[in-house]
Amino acid sequence: MAQAIQRIADNLARVRERIAVAANSVNRDPSEIQLIGVSKYVGVEETAALLQSGCLDLGESRPQQLWEKAESAELASAKWHLIGHLQRNKVRRTLPVVHMIHSVDSLRLLEAIEQCASELQRPTQVLLEVNCSGDRAKHGMTSDALRRLLPSLADLNHVSACGLMTMASLKGGPDVAEQNFADLRKLRDTVQSECPSGIQLRELSMGMSQDFEAAIRAGSTMVRLGSILFEGVQI
Repeated sequence: MAQAIQRIADNLARVRERIAVAANSVNRDPSEIQLIGVSKYVGVEETAALLQSGCLDLGESRPQQLWEKAESAELASAKWHLIGHLQRNKVRRTLPVVHMIHSVDSLRLLEAIEQCASELQRPTQVLLEVNCSGDRAKHGMTSDALRRLLPSLADLNHVSACGLMTMASLKGGPDVAEQNFADLRKLRDTVQSECPSGIQLRELSMGMSQDFEAAIRAGSTMVRLGSILFEGVQI
């Protein structure tokens, strides 16, 4: 396990270097980009190694896996991000252990989070997921649905909408991915003026292991990286 721990630490250092290079290439400060280590493919030991290497923000796609890892004493210092689809019947159990939900894709889900956050007295940060690729297999709102949802943000007392999230198309390669990311940034910039007073959509959660550099060039403030951090590690 010692060898695996060192490999994970080395992977993390290399990734941080690549984040810095991508940010500097477009005159951005690398400190503006938050790295979220996605641990959905690995167990508690490997996740703990990533945490011990300095990656304190961890992400899971499935609520059940997030619940299980959040209960582990080895991972007690982590800040958990739910980056995958959340069903309304899993909201109540998720809120007490999550730092941010990246995948709010409907008004009904937003209202369910607000209700549970109110009952639990648990202020919650969320991102609004937009399907910029048009892929039918992906979750996320259309840009029109996002616009229709924005006025409802004024009614939230326990939920803070902090920005937008998207996933690039699985087809088309890096050029298409970069266009998807640019589309989200442009959408954010356009709809910011339509938001209720006090709502600032500062965060853009976009970019995964295969396309995070393109996402950074397009304006991402959060990259969600999994497999690249565990390369060479025997799972």
